[in-house]
Amino acid sequence: MLTGLLRLLARVPLAWLHRAGTALGWLVYLASPVYAARLRENLYSSGVCDEAACRALLRQVVAETGKGVTELIAVWFGKDENVARAVVECRGWEQAEAARAAGRGIIFVTPHLGCFEVAAIYGAQRLPLTVLYRPPKLRWLEPLMVAGRSRWQMRVAPATLRGVRMLYKALARGEAIGVLPDQAPGVGEGVWADFFGRPAYTMTLVRRLQQTSGAAAIMAFAERLPAGAGYRLHLQRLPDELDEPALNRAIEALVRRHPAQYLWSYNRYKIPAGAQRPARPETEHEA
Repeated sequence: MLTGLLRLLARVPLAWLHRAGTALGWLVYLASPVYAARLRENLYSSGVCDEAACRALLRQVVAETGKGVTELIAVWFGKDENVARAVVECRGWEQAEAARAAGRGIIFVTPHLGCFEVAAIYGAQRLPLTVLYRPPKLRWLEPLMVAGRSRWQMRVAPATLRGVRMLYKALARGEAIGVLPDQAPGVGEGVWADFFGRPAYTMTLVRRLQQTSGAAAIMAFAERLPAGAGYRLHLQRLPDELDEPALNRAIEALVRRHPAQYLWSYNRYKIPAGAQRPARPETEHEA
């Protein structure tokens, strides 16, 4: 019944869903002090803007975060032809074609920026794609998530040992995979690396996949266009043998160009159970 309702709502124009998302973004921001405080802290401490500019940017961030929720209705449950037309422009797809022509697998690195769900769908329309996902805490949401992502040539792999094996096998076949590189991993699955000047536990999976498979890493970002006009996909080839500090710097550079569409509310700096935050230099303690 819920799926049927969502398919019905997916017929609503994207601009209307984005307006509803703006309202939702503000509702959550005002209703949840913890959420609002984390969003402000992450944004204001990032250095992407001074205090005055951040106050103005904050309003955009709240709205864009809400849009990122309501647009999932269109992306996951819209008609195939409508979803296929959602990306109105793609810059850099030739880099993916070059990797395929060279017989290499592809690791699409998609940060929590813009509409990363539609970026994956664009790729799955053109080549086999296995995407890693973390099952949500709300159990009823997982079947909707899996159904929405299991379209065209896309397969989903849970963030478990079995799912990681699926990624390795896909790359061994010369296929593509998708990973959220700024998702906080579990203990033993990451290293500490600075992200906007603060230590963040950063996944080592991208580097390990590159080293084992020789795959090409490509950053993918679907820019949300104003007035429900769709999305502009940006692809950027990343260096081979990408270590975690370099990975975070690449994400930072992209976020600085589109700060309003980053998911600043995500708890990027949490300490996984069993992990220990590195000690800060003495000079910082003395400051």
